[in-house]
Amino acid sequence: MRHSILISGAAQGIGAEIARVFYQQGYKVGIYDVNESLAQKLASDLGPNACAGYLDVSDYNQWQHILKEFTEWAGELNILVNNAGILYSGAFETTDIKAHQRTININVNGVINGCHAALPYLKQASFARVINLSSASAIYGQADLISYSASKFAVRGITEGLDVEWKKYGIRVLDVMPLFVQTAMVKNMDAGTIQNMGIDLTPNDIAQKVLTLVEKKAHFWTPTHTPVGIKTKLLYQLSTLSPQFLNRLTNIYLSRK
Repeated sequence: MRHSILISGAAQGIGAEIARVFYQQGYKVGIYDVNESLAQKLASDLGPNACAGYLDVSDYNQWQHILKEFTEWAGELNILVNNAGILYSGAFETTDIKAHQRTININVNGVINGCHAALPYLKQASFARVINLSSASAIYGQADLISYSASKFAVRGITEGLDVEWKKYGIRVLDVMPLFVQTAMVKNMDAGTIQNMGIDLTPNDIAQKVLTLVEKKAHFWTPTHTPVGIKTKLLYQLSTLSPQFLNRLTNIYLSRK
């Protein structure tokens, strides 16, 4: 039986590239997104070992429905990739409160819903792993990206906690932490960090890292977090080695406009 992977927010951007990379490696791929027509097109383009459907990650009932549907089609669920996410930028006080709330509902509740609903299927699988899309914004709180940064801190915490808690089931829960990636989500963003740090990573960079985390044997010492890109790795190391005031000064400098 081929291993299978289900990806949320997979109709375009990073999620779509993860779907392509895993399909090319022989996985059965589930492509789920609020843009169902685009998801179906991608599945059709990839071939018979891809399926697609509608998923609003903030709706737990939809998660239950698509997981049942997917496992009946694929045979079992081996890899869950919680990729769906949104980003609003700009000053905290001028960003509509509904935008802040929607960010948390999709970026945080979507991951909680996915992990909770998927666990019964992951426990039954011959091999199981969860990969969450965190961010370099979870290293230190980002000005002009407040709710997005907060949501990724939450994803980081969910990942750490479940990686410990689900050890008893033999399930590793890992995340990738890229800086900004060349997708539609970061175009025309109003944040000094984006302007100063640049956008160097591609969706394929992230997809290849996810593939590596899935296919290599995860030992006890395999890190829970994987920073992606040289800049992210430097920031991550700085955060672990420097006093808090230096981390704050660094982020003040990076977020200037």
